[in-house]
This record gives sequence, C-alpha cells and structure tokens, in this order.
Amino acid sequence: MDNQKLINFLNQLLSNYFVIYVKLHRYHWFVQGKHFYQLHKLFEEMYNQKAEEADEIAERILMIDGKPLATMVKYIKETTLEEATADDKEEEMIRQLISDYKQIVEEIKKTGVPEASERNDEPTVDLLNSLQSKLEKDLWMLHAYIAYE
Repeated sequence: MDNQKLINFLNQLLSNYFVIYVKLHRYHWFVQGKHFYQLHKLFEEMYNQKAEEADEIAERILMIDGKPLATMVKYIKETTLEEATADDKEEEMIRQLISDYKQIVEEIKKTGVPEASERNDEPTVDLLNSLQSKLEKDLWMLHAYIAYE
C-alpha cells in the first residue's frame, strides 16, 4: 500500500501546526489591549494544545512508515499558512487564527480524511476527525470573542 500521499498530507498538517504554534506564542507575547489577560492566557492554552497535537501527528506519520518533518525550514516550505508578520491588534490576531483554523479544517475534510479513507486507515481518519473537532471548538470560541467586538 502506497502511503506517500497521506504521509505528505500529514507532514503538511504538521507544518501548519508548527506555524500555528509559533504564531500563538507570538500572539501570547505581544497581545495588548483591554482583553490582555484573557487572550494572554487563551493563547498559552492554545499553543500547549497545538504542541500535543503536533506530537500526535508526527507519531502517526511514524506509525504509517513515514518520516515526520523536523526542521523549521521544512515546516515553512510545506505549510499552507502564513507566518505572523506584524504586531497585530487583538481583533486582527483573532481573525487571523479564525482564517488559519478554517483553512486547516477544510484541508482535513477535503484532502486528509478522503486520503486516509481511501487507504482504509481508520486510525488516521480518527486522528483527523479529532483534530477537526478541536479546531471547530476553537473556532466557535474565537467567533464568540469577535461577536462582542
């Protein structure tokens, strides 16, 4: 069974998780404004969650006989997201995360799950569904934050 397409997708997903991880660290450090305390704490919780999930993705790549990417140069090359480049305002940070999370969810739904399903790789489908669910919960919370701005 040829897993290379699935391994490539999972490495792209892993790359996106590392970009999000760094972005969340940046936002955690640079957030300012009336919601500083809440967002500072939220971004820390989110980057810790993304670190755990990145580990799960990398381990799954290994389980299906792939090699997870493990350098920043490769993550930047393979990501479909943009790095944070400015010291954004609270609302800009939240909107960027919403955009990034939506993009990852769509990639999981349109590419990852179908690719894993085609190979009858139920553990990978389960992992991707779990990641999607967590991202959708984060999206719900981020949308709720924006609703009050």
